[in-house]
Amino acid sequence: MAGLRHGDGRWCFLSPRGARTAAELAERHEGVEVCAGNQEVVDRAELVILAVRRRDWRDALAGVRVDGKIVVNVMAGVGHDDLRRTLGAGTTLVRAIPLPTVRERRSVTVVHPSHPEVDAFFARLGGALPVADEAAFDVLSALTGTLTTHYAYLAALASWATGHGISPGDADRYVRGLFQGVGRSLGDETRSLARLAADHETPQGNNERIRTTWFTPANVEALTQALDGLLADLRSR
Repeated sequence: MAGLRHGDGRWCFLSPRGARTAAELAERHEGVEVCAGNQEVVDRAELVILAVRRRDWRDALAGVRVDGKIVVNVMAGVGHDDLRRTLGAGTTLVRAIPLPTVRERRSVTVVHPSHPEVDAFFARLGGALPVADEAAFDVLSALTGTLTTHYAYLAALASWATGHGISPGDADRYVRGLFQGVGRSLGDETRSLARLAADHETPQGNNERIRTTWFTPANVEALTQALDGLLADLRSR
């Protein structure tokens, strides 16, 4: 759990639950303070960030009063109804999906519902993307489950090159450079993702060959089923 406030030189208040990590953050960053307990975090904050593991959130909130605070829930699979049963029906709740690249202020953060203070906070970290309901929120939450698959795909490419005599260091370096360039092109929002794919492909060329022989309708269906299964799991909790 963390709390945020502007104005007195101390703007980030951390729970002591993760004592080692909290102490390291307080030592490394000016304006970060470790509180004596979760109630102190809430009392001193304007925005309360719930970022504990899903199985731990009830223990973390036991006995904590959040009257009048804005609570930002970044826990996957924990919806508004679950939290309101613990925090009270009048609590202002906003769900959010901050990605690791908010550290560089380069990723949009999905929020529900839209709230001016929460939207403004994430706007400073790369942008806020409010969605209309929790059903839409869960769909975008499921997409975050594909991040490590992307890295594993890149690792598989490097491993294939190593199997054909390229040194592991050279294979790793080349794959990183290849896809860093592709990543930068994603910043061009004037082109759809489908358009970007087409623009990187020559008819009957190498990219078209791999796409059509590996990313087949069967693979698309397998990916769709995996995402549908994750979405169903998120909505059942």
